[in-house]
Amino acid sequence: MPDPFTTQRDVSLAVAAELHAAGFDDAEEIGRGGFGIVYRCIQAELDRTVAVKVLTADLEENRERFVREQRAMGRLTGHPNIVGVLQVGRTDTGYPYLVMTYYRRGSLDARIRRDGPLPLAEVLRLGVKLVGALETAHRAEILHRDIKPGNILYTDYGEPALSDFGIAHVTGAFKTATGTFTGSPAFTAPEILSGDPPSKSSDIYGLGATLFCALTGHAAYERRSGEQLVTQFLRIATEPAPDLRESGTPDDVAAVIERAMARDPEDRPSALALGDALRQLQENYGIPVDEIPLQGEPELDQPGRGPVAPSRLRRTLSNLPLELTSFVGRGAELAALKSLITTYRLVTVTGIGGVGKTRVALRAAADISGAFRDGVRLVELGELGDGCAVTDVVAAALGLRDDSAAPLNEVLIDYLSSRELLVILDNCEQVVDAAAKLAEMLLRACPDLRILTTSREGLGIGGEAVLPLSPLADDAVMLFAERSAAAVRGFALAENEATVAAICSRLDGLPLAIELAAAKLRAMSPEQILERLDNRYALLTRGRRGAPPRQQSLAWSVGWSYDLCTPAEQRLWARLSVFAGSFELQAAEDVCGEGHPVDLIDLLTSLVDKSILIRTESNGVVRFRLLDTLRDYGREKIHETGDYIQLRRRHLDSYRRLTRDAAAEWFSSRQIEWIARLERELPNLREAIEFGLTASPEVVVRMATDLGVFWATHGLFGEGRRWLDRALAATPPEATTERIEALYYASLLACGQRDLSAAAARAQEARGLAEQLEDPGAWARIAVADGFAALLAGDADGACLCLDTAVDRAADLTTLAMALVLLGRAHELRGDADAALAFNQRAVELSESHGESVIRSWAVWSVGIESWRNAQRQQAVELLEDGLQLAQQLRDTRTAASYLEVLAWIAAEEGRQAQAAVMLAAAEKLGGATGNYAFLFPNLAAFHADCDQRIRSSIDAQAYETARRTGQSLRLDDAVAYALGEG
Repeated sequence: MPDPFTTQRDVSLAVAAELHAAGFDDAEEIGRGGFGIVYRCIQAELDRTVAVKVLTADLEENRERFVREQRAMGRLTGHPNIVGVLQVGRTDTGYPYLVMTYYRRGSLDARIRRDGPLPLAEVLRLGVKLVGALETAHRAEILHRDIKPGNILYTDYGEPALSDFGIAHVTGAFKTATGTFTGSPAFTAPEILSGDPPSKSSDIYGLGATLFCALTGHAAYERRSGEQLVTQFLRIATEPAPDLRESGTPDDVAAVIERAMARDPEDRPSALALGDALRQLQENYGIPVDEIPLQGEPELDQPGRGPVAPSRLRRTLSNLPLELTSFVGRGAELAALKSLITTYRLVTVTGIGGVGKTRVALRAAADISGAFRDGVRLVELGELGDGCAVTDVVAAALGLRDDSAAPLNEVLIDYLSSRELLVILDNCEQVVDAAAKLAEMLLRACPDLRILTTSREGLGIGGEAVLPLSPLADDAVMLFAERSAAAVRGFALAENEATVAAICSRLDGLPLAIELAAAKLRAMSPEQILERLDNRYALLTRGRRGAPPRQQSLAWSVGWSYDLCTPAEQRLWARLSVFAGSFELQAAEDVCGEGHPVDLIDLLTSLVDKSILIRTESNGVVRFRLLDTLRDYGREKIHETGDYIQLRRRHLDSYRRLTRDAAAEWFSSRQIEWIARLERELPNLREAIEFGLTASPEVVVRMATDLGVFWATHGLFGEGRRWLDRALAATPPEATTERIEALYYASLLACGQRDLSAAAARAQEARGLAEQLEDPGAWARIAVADGFAALLAGDADGACLCLDTAVDRAADLTTLAMALVLLGRAHELRGDADAALAFNQRAVELSESHGESVIRSWAVWSVGIESWRNAQRQQAVELLEDGLQLAQQLRDTRTAASYLEVLAWIAAEEGRQAQAAVMLAAAEKLGGATGNYAFLFPNLAAFHADCDQRIRSSIDAQAYETARRTGQSLRLDDAVAYALGEG
C-alpha cells in the first residue's frame, strides 16, 4: 500500500487548486495526518478566514471516519467551546472536505510549549469550559476519544474550543476498525490501552490528563527519550500518575485531577460532577466562578455575560467537600446507592463506624448531582450532641438564618418546598430520633426533596430504603497499598502483598483501620504492624489531622458505637464476644441468655440495626457475626465485669452439646446437614476446645473424638490429631471407653497422613487400656486401626485378619462400615476381586440403608475401581461420576480428588489424553500435601504413574503443561463440572 504521506505530498497542490475552484482561496497547509490535510483558506464570498480539512487518503474506512466527524461536529455546532462546522462538500475530483472556524491563536499544546504551565485560575476556567463541551457531547451520545492539549484551540475571544472529532464515536453509527488505536497514548485512559472500548469515563480521563499537563507543563506520562511506544503503553497501564503535589499543586486541586485520572473507570466522576468540583475550587480560591455552558440551562446570575459571583454560587451549588485521597473500590455499592437515590426519597447508608459510609454517600451524591436542579447540600451532624439542635444545623447548612418570627421548621419547609434538592444528613446515629422526625416532616411537605442519610442504624420511618455497607473485601489490599504509597514513597505492594493481605484480614477490611495502619508505615514495616495487631487499639491511633475525634483512632471509633448503645445492648455486645466467627440464635441463648428469650431476640435485632452485628442467612439458617475489631472491644469490656470465665464455660458446654448431638446422628440421613453445621461452627469449636484444654480437658477428649470422621472428611487430619494429642496429654491415662475411642481416631488420622509409626503407637496404647475392660466395641476399633495400618504397609493378609475381627465385633455402625470398606481394599490388595467387591458393596448397602454419605463415598470409589479393573468401564464411569458428585456435596476435596484421579486413568486408557491430564492435575491440587487416597494404597500408586506416562507419550510438552495449568487452576465445583463434561 502506498505511503499516505507521499501520496498527500503529491496531491497537495492539486487539492489547493480544487479548493480555489470551490471558493476557498490562498490555501496554505497548516497541518496533516495519515489520512488528510488541513488548510487555512480565505472564503472569498464571506471574506473570512476558515480552516478546511480535506480527506486525501482514498480508503473506505477513512471515508467512514470523515463522515463520522461531520455528523459529530454538526450535532455539536453552536456550543461556545466546541469548534463549529461551517460547511461540508466535495471538490471537483471527489475529495470530501469540512470547513471550520479558523482559530488564529493556536492550540493549548502550543501555548504550553511556548509559555509553560498555566496559572491555576486559568486551568480551572479551562476545565469548567471543557466540561461543558464534553457534557454536551456525552448527552448527544458522542465520545471524543482523543482529548489532549493539541485538540483544544483558542478562539479569538480567548475561549477554549474542543476540536478534532475525527475519531469521535457516535452511538449507533460508525466505529473504528477493531484493534486500531486512534488516541494519543500520553492522554489515553489505561483501560483503553488494555483493550477496553472507549467510554464517557475515558473521555474524563483525557480531560483530567489535559488539566494535569496545563498545571505542570508536561504530560503525566510523556514519552521518555528513546522509550519505545509499547513501553510507554505499559507504563501508563501499570504505574500511578506522578503526584501533582510535588510540583506545588494544592492538595484539593490535586485530588480533583487525580480522581478524573483514576485508574478504575468507575472511580472517575461524570463530566458534570467534575465541573462542580472545579467550580468549587474556583470559589475556594476566590476566583470568579464560571458557569458550565450547557444548552437550555439559564445562567445562575443576572442576565448578561460574565462569571457567576461566589455569593450567588453558595446559594445554588453543592457544598460537597473535595476528595483529598483516592476513592478505592465500592463499585457495586455505589451503583446500588445511586439507583436507590433515584428510586426512593429517603435512603440511609448504614454500617459500623469506620466502614466508609460518609465517603460512599458523598461519592454517590457527587456522581448524580447533575440530576438535581438545585444541587446537593451536605449537613454534618457528627459533632452534634443534642437532638434539639438538628433543625438549626440543617437550616444553617442551607444558608438560612434564624431571624424570622416564624418557627424554623416552617422556614425550612418554605425554602425547600419549591426546590429540587438532595440533602445529605451525615452521621445521624447519636441524634437518630430527631433526624428521623425532621426528615419525615420535610419529605411530607416538600415534593421534590430527597434525603440521603448516613448512620450506624436506620431512621426507621416509612418509605426509607436502607443500604447496609459491609467492610471491604478484595479492595482492602488496594486501599492499604494506595494509602501506603502516600505515607512512604516507593512502597511496593508486590513485595509485601501476603503481609498486607493478612493485615487487612485482621482488620476486618475496615477502611478506617486500614488507613490508620498504613500511616504507621512511616515508622514500622508491614511485618511489624502485623505482629502488633494483637493490640490493635493501642497501635491504630493518630488519624489524619482535622478529622473528627471518632476518626482519630480505632478505639475512639468503636467506643463511639459502644456509647450509643443502651446498657442492655452494651452488656450483650460484651457477652457475645466469647463467640468466634458467627453464631446462631440458639447458641446466643445458651451462652448469653439472662432472661426471657424474647428480650434477647429484641436486643440482637437492635445490635443488627446499629451495625454492631452482621446478620447473614443461607439455606434458611440465620447467623450473626461480630467483626474481630468489635469482638476485641467487647472482650475488654467483659473482662472488666469478671464474667469472662463463666461465659467461656457456658460457651464450652454449648459446643460440647453440639458435638454430642452430631455424633448421635452421624450415621444417618442427617449427616450432610450435620457436616454443614459443624463446618459453620468450626471457629467456635476451635475456640471451645482451646479453652477446654485448660478448663475441662476430659470434655475436649470427648469433643475431639466426636469429630473424628469430620476431621477426615474435611482434610483436617493434622488438626484433628493435634487436638486429640493435646487432650490425651492433659488427661490421666485411665482405662475408659472414651479414651480408647480417642486413641482409635488419633491412629486413623495418623494413617491418613501415612504416619504409620504414630498410628501403631496410638493403637498399642489403646490395646493396653482395652485389656483392662470388657468392651468388644473397643477391641473392634483397635482391630480397624491395626488393619488400616497393615493395609497401608502392604500387608494384605494381616489387614484381612484384623478387619475380619473388626467386622465380627463392631458395636456401632460407623466402625462396622469403616471395617467393611477397608476389608474390601485389603482383599483387592490380595488379588481377590470378588471378595473386594462384595465387602465394598455391603458397605454401600449399609450406608444407603441409613442415609449415611461419608463412608458410602469411600466405598463407591472402591467399587468403581473394581468395576474398571474387571473391564466394566461404563459401569465404573457411572459409579465414579455419581461418587464424585456425592463427594462434592460433602465438600470433601480429598475424596473428590480420589475420584478425579481414577477418572483420569480411564480417560487416558480411552485416548482422551488432554482431558486426563487436566483431571490428574486437578486431583493433585485438590488432594493437598498428602495426596488423594490412591496414593495411600501401594497397589494403586502404579496406575497413577502409568496414566502420566500415557499422557506424556501422546501429547507434546506444551499441551501437557497447558493441561496441567488448567487442572491446577480448577476449584472443586469447576473440577467436578469438567469431569462430568459440563465445564
